[in-house]
Amino acid sequence: MNKLTRLISTRFPITSALIVLSVSLHLAAESGRPEPAVPVFKDGEAQVVDRFNDSDMWIRHDLWVETEFDSDGDGKLDRMHVDVTRPRQTDTEGLKLPVIYVTSPYFAGTAGAGREYFWDPRHEVGTPPPERKVAPDITRSGERPIISKSHTKTWVPRGYIVVHSSSPGTGLSQGCPTVGGDNESLAPKAVVQWLTGDAKGYTTPDGDTTVEAYWSTGKVGMTGTSYNGTLPLAAATTGVRGLKAIIPIAPNTSYYHYYRSNGLIRHPGGFIGEDIDILYDFIHSGNQEKNEYCDCEVRDNEMAQGFDRVTGDYNDFWAGRDYLNDLGPMTAATLMAHAFNDWNVMPEHSVRIYQALKEKGVPVQSYFHQGGHGGEPPLKQMNRWFTRYLHGIQNHVENEPRAWIVREDAERDKPTSYYDYPNPAAYPVTLHLSPGAPETGSLSLQPANEPGTETLVDNFSFKGDALAQAEWTEHRLIYATPTLTHDIHLSGTSKMHIRLSSSKPAANLSVWMVSLPWNDNKNAKITDNIITRGWADPQNRHSLRHSEPLVPGEFYELSFDLQPDDQIIPKGQQIGLMIFSSDHDYTLWPDPGTQLTIDLEATSITIPVVGGSQTLEEAFQMKDEQ
Repeated sequence: MNKLTRLISTRFPITSALIVLSVSLHLAAESGRPEPAVPVFKDGEAQVVDRFNDSDMWIRHDLWVETEFDSDGDGKLDRMHVDVTRPRQTDTEGLKLPVIYVTSPYFAGTAGAGREYFWDPRHEVGTPPPERKVAPDITRSGERPIISKSHTKTWVPRGYIVVHSSSPGTGLSQGCPTVGGDNESLAPKAVVQWLTGDAKGYTTPDGDTTVEAYWSTGKVGMTGTSYNGTLPLAAATTGVRGLKAIIPIAPNTSYYHYYRSNGLIRHPGGFIGEDIDILYDFIHSGNQEKNEYCDCEVRDNEMAQGFDRVTGDYNDFWAGRDYLNDLGPMTAATLMAHAFNDWNVMPEHSVRIYQALKEKGVPVQSYFHQGGHGGEPPLKQMNRWFTRYLHGIQNHVENEPRAWIVREDAERDKPTSYYDYPNPAAYPVTLHLSPGAPETGSLSLQPANEPGTETLVDNFSFKGDALAQAEWTEHRLIYATPTLTHDIHLSGTSKMHIRLSSSKPAANLSVWMVSLPWNDNKNAKITDNIITRGWADPQNRHSLRHSEPLVPGEFYELSFDLQPDDQIIPKGQQIGLMIFSSDHDYTLWPDPGTQLTIDLEATSITIPVVGGSQTLEEAFQMKDEQ
């Protein structure tokens, strides 16, 4: 660096990257040397560089990185299959660049078997399920050296190297899949270590010829969606040196919260009958010669003994697959992304980690939209995040608002910024129930004068949306507020407190908050009438780890959270609370007929209202002309 560029970098560090680049290009032009290919930044974002943008000139190669574990029991450390896509200037001009790294169990294909291999939900709560058939082995797909082409067109032209790897026991990676076990954190850790020079890479899965990442600056960012979004968080919990930033999109941060809710066996939306052992079968595409060992040790031993499909209780097996328990070493700047209507990997997964990272002091932002599963943040937001933490450009992204939420009538790339999530202006407001069964009771700020009890009869064959729309049915209890006279903004987590009795020793309990009347007009502001939902097992009223059977006819109290949300309920709607037992698309299907009796006086729901009780009270007032 000449005297002029050194002076500029010292005196003006915030803008020095652009100025130094301009001066360097000018000096190179004067000397007749070719202009160097280097990253370019504008407005705090990495720009597409023409010389990086020719994919025909990218260098692609693969290798195997050695880990610190032996999960397939062969006496040798497992090696992970890794591919690299980088600009040719990393060879021809000695350019070093940061890395965007994506790892997945899906790259080599997944089980194509149908739902006949899922667990049968048709049995009583708290009883052993019918045996299930094991899915056949997966036929591995994909050819070397390319594991995946994802993210390359976005990030390589902007001055990054893109790296992929297959998770343990998938594709050409050795080991066994464990679905949240320690090796799924240690595998990406090893790849990051290789990129920083702290681990060894080899040209073959069992050879001694090494490969070095001489083109890496040692700064790594990770991203991905769903399972691929879980693994960046898994890697970050190891505190591995070099992993500077992650952008997990709809990540599963706790397998208990994915397959259970407050002690209740619950299935992800759209996958009735799935459990963690089925996900194991779904991803186990690699190590065919080790299938018998992996299946026996992981699926048929560790999982079968640990996941407890009878009681649904939390235990050490599930605790070991909850990343909230592993955040101690984590330092990577984190941009969480999720949808408030994701009923597969539900929004609590990101919210719980976001809250914990704030308390821990890790740089963190959140992006939420109103759609379903998946949906990455706008490219501009991701670009600024990686530019700041991987290239070191001082774009001050860490000083921007923490929360970015796509409002109901906005495009995904036009989120509204808020100081934080939940909205700091949101306050808990408790609503009380008044009788109305089998039609609609009322939900109000004041307790009812004579609330009494009301009873519902379980019948899993009626889906939740049908029950919410029914004018008269004994299979649910529903309570609604007055019609809102102005919009109400809900931001945060609603809490249900309920006192009930059951006619059987075990029963499902499901709760939905809905916006009424049901609106099928796709051009309306409210197109999804489900505000939030929650599920619980009354047997776990005292502890998630220990079920206590119910004495039929005896009343019990329990409290539990619904899924977090941020939604504006428009005027003209009512906020409805629906209580029922079996939720057709999420819970087990016991024989119809279980009766749940609700003590209305001791039952309430507390909701987070921006503006608090005064705002809600004003929205409940009748219009003057009425």
